[in-house]
Amino acid sequence: MKDRVSQIKNHFLTFSDWEDRYRELIHLGRELAPYPEEKREEKYKVKGCQSQVWLFPEFKNGRVYFYADSDAILVKGIIGLLVKVYSDATPDEILSTKPDFLKEVGITEHLSMNRSNGLAAMMKQIQMYALVFKSL
Repeated sequence: MKDRVSQIKNHFLTFSDWEDRYRELIHLGRELAPYPEEKREEKYKVKGCQSQVWLFPEFKNGRVYFYADSDAILVKGIIGLLVKVYSDATPDEILSTKPDFLKEVGITEHLSMNRSNGLAAMMKQIQMYALVFKSL
C-alpha cells in the first residue's frame, strides 16, 4: 500500500492547481468498476455523507476489495481515490495506512465542511470493514 500511496502523491503533485486535481478526481470516479446493483441498499450507504455513497466490501483470501459509487461526481471521485488506495489490501494494511496523503496532495484543503465530513465518514466505514474482517 505504501507504493500506491506514493504513486497517488506523485501523480497529484504533478498538478499545479486545485482545478487540475479536481478534474483528476472526477476521472478517478469515472474509472470505478461498476457498482453491483443488488448491493445498492441502505446497509451499504455511508452514513454522514451529504451525497449518496455506497461502499460494499468483499473479503477474499485475506484481502478486502471495495466497490463504491456515489450520485455526486466529485464525491464519486473521492471514493474512487480511496478505493484505489485501500482495495486489495489486508485488514492490517488498511488500518495502518492513514489518509494523510489526501492532505499532502492538497485535496482536503479545498473541500467544503460537508464534503470533509463525508470524507471522514467514508474513511471510518473503510476502517470499520477492515476491523470486522480482521476479527474473522
